[in-house]
Amino acid sequence: MSEKLDLNEIRQEITLLDQDLLALLAKRRALTLSVAKSKVQQIRPIRDQQREQELLIRLIKQGKILGLDAHYVTSVFQTIIEDSVLNQQAYLQTLANPDIQVPTVSVAFLGDKGSYSYLASHRYFSRRAEKIIESGCQRFSDILHQVESGQVDYGMLPIENTSSGSINEVYDLLQHTNLFIVGEITQPIEHCLLTSVNTSLDKIKTIYAHGQPFTQCSNFLDKQTGIRIEYCDSTADAMAQVAKLQDETIAVIGSEEGGHLYQLHALEHSIANQIENHSRFILVARKAIDVAEQIPAKTAIILSTGQKSGALVECLLVLKQKGINMCKLESRPIQGRPWEEMFYIDVEANLKSFALQEAINEMTPHTNFIKVLGCYPIEHISPTSVPSSAL
Repeated sequence: MSEKLDLNEIRQEITLLDQDLLALLAKRRALTLSVAKSKVQQIRPIRDQQREQELLIRLIKQGKILGLDAHYVTSVFQTIIEDSVLNQQAYLQTLANPDIQVPTVSVAFLGDKGSYSYLASHRYFSRRAEKIIESGCQRFSDILHQVESGQVDYGMLPIENTSSGSINEVYDLLQHTNLFIVGEITQPIEHCLLTSVNTSLDKIKTIYAHGQPFTQCSNFLDKQTGIRIEYCDSTADAMAQVAKLQDETIAVIGSEEGGHLYQLHALEHSIANQIENHSRFILVARKAIDVAEQIPAKTAIILSTGQKSGALVECLLVLKQKGINMCKLESRPIQGRPWEEMFYIDVEANLKSFALQEAINEMTPHTNFIKVLGCYPIEHISPTSVPSSAL
């Protein structure tokens, strides 16, 4: 007769193991800062992808001996490596910009607690500050005004989404501000249909949401009949209203994580048109920052060429000749100047690099206006690939 298993004892043992894992992860993270200090002394780049690949291959082999799946081991340690790289980058940035190393920061964002901008702000500063003073705003222009006037240190603005594209209003506002882009973060957008009470999809008659989620979930909404759409200033505002109404016929589009802050639960998961749905946010401040040379950087430039034939092409050719990769090109009309456009260009290069300085100097004669919006670390960490033979 087999021995009876005590579920509570097993769970207690798992809980103790989880605590040990957390303690080891914290110890590992602390050691990565020592690695960063060593790299600073030796002027070595933060990432060593050959070393990362060798590490993953070794761990996969050890995992197989312990009966662990190779893909599982790879996924876990790619996340650990990403955290290590981002923490080392954050450390180097405090050395390059001593004045940004403060325990408390204030940040303005769209909406209130639970909005995607709120979540992005907390994610961005989780490794950079001990405390965040939040300032929710109803409009993008209010965010810029709060930073410009000194009411807050930073402003978090969504700039593009993989489903609905560029957020034109933000690009237009960047034409007229003296603020600088000092950071970026890509936030997973996991749209759910949230409700405040137990209900079913066939009972829903009204759905609240910000305009962007409605656009990004159009396929799901098209399948629903007799649904009234209620537009709100932000996702957080929509969730707050639905939480207050406590009505089984009303739902809201938002994230499950944000919904928890309003005691909402998910009626439907993953309702966005694209399964892989992400928004890229930029962080703006009154003062530009320096980016340590060991960190991959991105520089944002705006320029106008008037109506000079071929001028934009000449500017882009300069970037190509200098070996500078352009990762974004956006155009927006210039108010009050018919048929003229402002071009926004993101390049993967450090503003302090000789190549980019030369490129800007050579581009300038082809423009009637050119300005650097900011240089900042590239936040996205591409996972190191593992040879198929190792899996």
